[in-house]
This record gives sequence, structure tokens and C-alpha cells, in this order.
Amino acid sequence: MTEQSIVLANINAQGILRLTLNNPARRNALSEAMLAELHQAMQDAAIDPKVRVIVLAAKGPVFCAGHDLKELTAGRKADDKGREYFSKIMSMCGAMMQAIVNNPKPVIAEVSGLATAAGCQLVASCDLAYADEAAAFSTPGVNIGLFCSTPMVALSRNVSSKHALEMLLTGEMISAHRAIEIGLINRATNTAELTATTMEVASKIAAKSSKTLAVGKQAFYQQQQLSLSEAYDFCANVMVENMLAKDAKEGINAFIEKRMPQWSDE
Repeated sequence: MTEQSIVLANINAQGILRLTLNNPARRNALSEAMLAELHQAMQDAAIDPKVRVIVLAAKGPVFCAGHDLKELTAGRKADDKGREYFSKIMSMCGAMMQAIVNNPKPVIAEVSGLATAAGCQLVASCDLAYADEAAAFSTPGVNIGLFCSTPMVALSRNVSSKHALEMLLTGEMISAHRAIEIGLINRATNTAELTATTMEVASKIAAKSSKTLAVGKQAFYQQQQLSLSEAYDFCANVMVENMLAKDAKEGINAFIEKRMPQWSDE
């Protein structure tokens, strides 16, 4: 991808891929083009053996302002008042968010600035999230007559019902520290240390077996949808299969032999 791309991609020697939203003039809004580029980047990363961890960052003072309302409004000019276009955009957005959750690679949000509406949804869809202490989050659709129903899906899977509904019903902005309290993000740090903090966590994760990480991430999200007994049965089977993997054998042997494991990612 080039500097003209609205999603920049850069990978380091550890296999940490940084995807950077690069349309600050439009507040990094999830336009049709942004959704398409970000979805493609996630799909490419999912099958790239060089990628071990994905960090999602953004240029400018706004991490992501959500959907491009000017683009959506232009869609009203169609004979159907925009129904087909609105359906297309919401479908694209849902597919992209699911590409993050379903990605076998851990995805970390690095949030500097504002994350509102579908931008807040983007943060909630990532596996981990670290933010600037000055960052702020909201689902303000209710203020303009458009309830944040799709952001609600990711938000309600990260925070409790009452905290999610408070954000959704009031549309008010919450601080980074409040976002930590309700479980929307992991940690907040000052601007100068944000990238270093995110990359430190990403480096720790990148040092693990990518096979093990993929198994664990998939199981985490699947077991959440099950009853307690079903979750235990499902995860017991996951652990049995995991135990039979080459990296589990290597990791356990390395622990017993008091040496560092040599991962084959198998």
C-alpha cells in the first residue's frame, strides 16, 4: 500500500503488522472505500504466515468518527431513498468487523483521539485496546435520530448491559479512564508512550506460537455463545486437540527441560 492509501500497512521483523487508518481529513470515517480496504487488509493478514499480530492505529486527532454521513446522505438520491445503498454499507461494515473477530491473528486497537459510533464499534471489535489518556469514546447516533444499533453489537459484547445502554441511550462521550472502568479498553497511557505500550504488548504476543494463539482466540469467542456445560465440553475438546499439536508438545517439553521453546507454528 502507498502513502495515498487510506489504510497503510507496515510489518516489522517480529511479524507485527501495523494497519493505520490514513484519512484524517475525513476523520478516518468508515466510508465505502475505507471499509473495503480495511476488510481486505484483514483478510490478507489472516492468511499471511509472516503476520503474527495486527495493530490497528490511525493518523490525525480522530481515531475513527464512524460511518461517513455525507456519503450515506448522498445515497438518499436513489429512487429507493437509499435503502439498497444503506443495506450495502451496513453489510460491508458488519463483514469487516467480523473479519477482525474471526481473524486467527490477535488484533490490538491503538486509539489516539476520538472513537465515535462505528469507530467505537471498531475499538470494541478488536481483541485488545490501548488508548491515549486524552482519547474519548461515544455512540452518539441517538443525538441525530440514528440509534447506534450495529455498534451496539460489539459494545454489548465488551461491557455490561447497563454501561452499554447508558452510552447508547445518552450518546454522551466517555473518557479513556471511564472506558477502562467499564471494560471497553485495557489501559490508557500518555500520547508519547502509546505506541510503545501497544508494541510492547504486541511483541509479547508475537513471541507465542501462532497456532496456539489462533486456537485460543477462536475458542474464546465460540465458548461465549454457549451454556456453561456446553462451554466446558467444547473447550475440553479444544484442549485435547491442542495437546496433540506439535507446538504444545514442544512447549511442554521446553518447560520441563527449562529452556526456551522453538515454535514451528504447527
